[in-house]
Amino acid sequence: MDEYLVPTDYGQDEFIEKKSRFIGRVWPVETEEEALARIQEMRKQHYDATHNCWAYIIRDGAVRFSDDGEPGGTAGMPMLQVLQREGLNNIVCVVTRYFGGILLGAGGLVRAYTKGAKIAVDAAGKSMKRVWTVLYLPIPYSWYERVKLEVAAFGGIIRDTQFGMDVELEVLFPEAQTQPFLDRLTDMSAATLEAMVTGQEYRAFPVTETSKVE
Repeated sequence: MDEYLVPTDYGQDEFIEKKSRFIGRVWPVETEEEALARIQEMRKQHYDATHNCWAYIIRDGAVRFSDDGEPGGTAGMPMLQVLQREGLNNIVCVVTRYFGGILLGAGGLVRAYTKGAKIAVDAAGKSMKRVWTVLYLPIPYSWYERVKLEVAAFGGIIRDTQFGMDVELEVLFPEAQTQPFLDRLTDMSAATLEAMVTGQEYRAFPVTETSKVE
């Protein structure tokens, strides 16, 4: 299965540029219908806004954008380019503008809508959707800190930790990193530590999260 980036969650942020208020929003979506529903939701919620510009990317599907009345090429396309540069899929972005009475010019609009999309993406966060191998890994307490560092070094995520006679970890690794980690575990412990593969999951986790997820 493919690996690709998606927004972690809904994200929102805003700023004022020459008295115009820009509100950037991002949602994770699975279909074009979901994307269009979010856009329509914002049009209804901000019916009094000057513009509700948007862009979305559906993996293996539609890629579309709209300037919603702004001069051509100054809003939707710059927003789409932000999503593409960030490498995101299955995402819709809406930037709402309340005009403040001062014209920004074409360059100013491009910068404003680019910023609106970027701050929304930053607020939402990024997750990598991929196949993860699930490992059960019991270890003595003396190995706990060392193993945590090795898990992080191989791109793994400690999803659950139980403290009993030993420390019992449930760890997820990108499929391609599972065997290298198992080899490393064997080498560094002289084969005294052993992990058991308990399954696989195809799901997204935040790309900056390397320690604990719920």
